[in-house]
Amino acid sequence: MRPQAEVGKDGRGADSEESDFDTWRALQRVVDKKRADILADIVGHPKGAPTVEELDYMNPPLSEDSIRRHLKTLENVGVVRVREFETGNRVRGYPYQFFELTSEARELFDQNGLFPKEAWRRQYDAVEKTGRIEDVESMPRPDH
Repeated sequence: MRPQAEVGKDGRGADSEESDFDTWRALQRVVDKKRADILADIVGHPKGAPTVEELDYMNPPLSEDSIRRHLKTLENVGVVRVREFETGNRVRGYPYQFFELTSEARELFDQNGLFPKEAWRRQYDAVEKTGRIEDVESMPRPDH
């Protein structure tokens, strides 16, 4: 199936002069099953910005290192971005990095019917969580 996003001769989206977001590279990276599962959990997260700890809980077959590698791949193609608490605002024993979709990725996914938020939110909410994961899930996220 061919994506509906507008693509220029260089393989980038129609707005490539304004952004480094490469539609085709992004789509190539998100079709990997493990990365797609991670993206589904990002989309389904109640705050839209889970931690590696939460993603690890939701994806038991993957190690934290593997999740970090997949997140780095998604970050490198502009699908995911990191939000981070500054050093003085971190809480000891709790994560300080959170991962969310970029606006370019959300737009691309919406144009192509990928990762619908409502469906993945229901899926995410259906998973039974430990007290620790519920605590992390309810943490505030850094401002944009």
